[in-house]
Amino acid sequence: MTQRLVKVYPKFERFWHWSQAGLIFLLIFTGLALHGLHQLVPFGPAVMLHTLAALALVVLWVFAIFWHLTTGTWRHYVPTTRGLFKVAKFYAFGIFRGEHHPYRKAFWRKHNPLQALTYLAMKLVLFPAIWISGIAYLTYNFWEHQPNASLMLEIVANLHVLVAYLIATFVIVHVYLLTAGHSFVEHVKPMITGFDTVDLTSEEEAYLAADEPERLR
Repeated sequence: MTQRLVKVYPKFERFWHWSQAGLIFLLIFTGLALHGLHQLVPFGPAVMLHTLAALALVVLWVFAIFWHLTTGTWRHYVPTTRGLFKVAKFYAFGIFRGEHHPYRKAFWRKHNPLQALTYLAMKLVLFPAIWISGIAYLTYNFWEHQPNASLMLEIVANLHVLVAYLIATFVIVHVYLLTAGHSFVEHVKPMITGFDTVDLTSEEEAYLAADEPERLR
């Protein structure tokens, strides 16, 4: 295995990442306003901004899902137990002792086992839950005459808020981990430039050098 600086985050992935981050921050900000936790935005504009940001995020997710499936990048999110305990132990204890991260990025495995498992859970559980509950909340006028509609609305609202707090928790932990180990800039830089240090097999290095030399530095 050889360590090389490789472009592992293409333009769309970086656009998707930062756009998603911006929209999630806007949704959290306006959501807190809707629940009266701050008065920085009036209720009416907060509803409008929250709805528009949610719709934009849904459209972005649709394009992202299509991109992941057609480019084969979905493979990075396939969960594995190999090295999972070591990575979990590192984040629980080793990171506070200055230990080196036990996972080394590979060309077709840029996410460590814990990252892959977390991101997969986000994509398959939390994001669909916030999406479905949000649409149900938004379209309440269409089903308000159904039996037990008020009870169902309460369940939908509580589920939406619960999932929103779980996503906000993920964001906080994600940003915190960017400050651990390497510097914050070193962690963020790959998602800006697209290039990161990964382990390459001789075959992968030869392939990139011959067919995609622009991805090597």
